[in-house]
Amino acid sequence: MKAIFLIHCPDQGGIISSVTNFIHKAGGNITYLDQHVDEEAGVFFMRLEVEFSKGTQPMGMVEERFDKEIASTYDMQWSMHLSTTRPKMALFVSKYNHCLYDLLIRYSTGELKADIPMIISNHDTLRPIADQFEIPYYFIPVSRETKEEAENKQLQLLREKEVDFVVLARYMQIVTPRLIKEYPNKIINIHHSFLPAFAGAKPYHAAFSRGVKIIGATSHYVTEELDAGPIIEQDITRVSHVHKVNDFIDKGRDLEKLVLSRAVQLHVNRKTMVYNNKTVIFT
Repeated sequence: MKAIFLIHCPDQGGIISSVTNFIHKAGGNITYLDQHVDEEAGVFFMRLEVEFSKGTQPMGMVEERFDKEIASTYDMQWSMHLSTTRPKMALFVSKYNHCLYDLLIRYSTGELKADIPMIISNHDTLRPIADQFEIPYYFIPVSRETKEEAENKQLQLLREKEVDFVVLARYMQIVTPRLIKEYPNKIINIHHSFLPAFAGAKPYHAAFSRGVKIIGATSHYVTEELDAGPIIEQDITRVSHVHKVNDFIDKGRDLEKLVLSRAVQLHVNRKTMVYNNKTVIFT
């Protein structure tokens, strides 16, 4: 049985030795350990991968003992994730298909270790893709007048399917505080990295007219402040005067799908920790 521990707490002496000694006594073998100290905030972060041998005490008992004997001593915020439990991911989409296709291909080949119980969209355009991969597709139109009703339907579906996190795979709607509160640091978004310089409907056209030399994409957790949540993953590619607007758009979309898939993989593999609107990303 493999388990992943994610821990953060006020930095102090003895944390690593206490945790590793506990794991050893509980019958676990640590196969990976990484830690980081935010010196400005005085916060300690740690990620462990542990193999528990057969015949050890039930994982629920290990969890209960760790909370009582270790976590309470060091004022820890922590979680334990078993390899036998695959997180459930809901995909929100609109009309663009590049990010959706990329994630579904990685899912279908087994590269993405998650389950996708549904795709939700405010358009019916991408239903054939969902049918191709045999994933339920829910068309929920969204307008100013129906936004609250649409959100109620979305939340009902997410709860019914026991979804763990949401990926906005180019979902062209602003997520409301209610949904964010339901899934704190569990909604992943992707967008170009021209913000705030080139906002609006045609950022690539605006960037082209200014002669930019770099195109980028950013994936982050969604917060109530638009496009300002904790950043998970970013990447760039260079452009020049020889490229046309369509080249900018093609390169941008290629980056978007790659950066989003990396961010989703990091989340699924329990390699992200959020603190003070920043992320600690373990390799």
